[in-house]
Amino acid sequence: MLEIGRKGLLERTVTEDLSAKVWGSGAVDVYGTPCMIALVEETAWRSVQDGLEPGQATVGTKLDIAHIAATPIGMRVRCETELVEIDRRRLVFSVNAYDEAGKIAEGTHERFIVDVERFQAKAAAKAANRSSCLGGTPC
Repeated sequence: MLEIGRKGLLERTVTEDLSAKVWGSGAVDVYGTPCMIALVEETAWRSVQDGLEPGQATVGTKLDIAHIAATPIGMRVRCETELVEIDRRRLVFSVNAYDEAGKIAEGTHERFIVDVERFQAKAAAKAANRSSCLGGTPC
């Protein structure tokens, strides 16, 4: 069962393959924002997964994160999440991330609880019924 106050914590070392340059989010060799966002999402979903019913998972739906400081390659980063709101299937997390010198990010992250089988079936149906909405063609 999920309760407000549930916390998550993950750490990792920033390697070259996690840089902004490699991920296409900039031309510098520092921790890439897309990688930090992935760490935020992973920390949040892992923090609640064992409180869900069998066959359920969470999916990220909203991020409001400020990446406020750069982290050089080789430095450790730590992400902390706290479940601060539960509204039926909607979960809201407070997020803070740090490197060895201090805070690098802060904000909120929203996830929804889904039935995995139904969610995957809906995604598969979408793939089977795709149209040509890309490339300037009207949908």
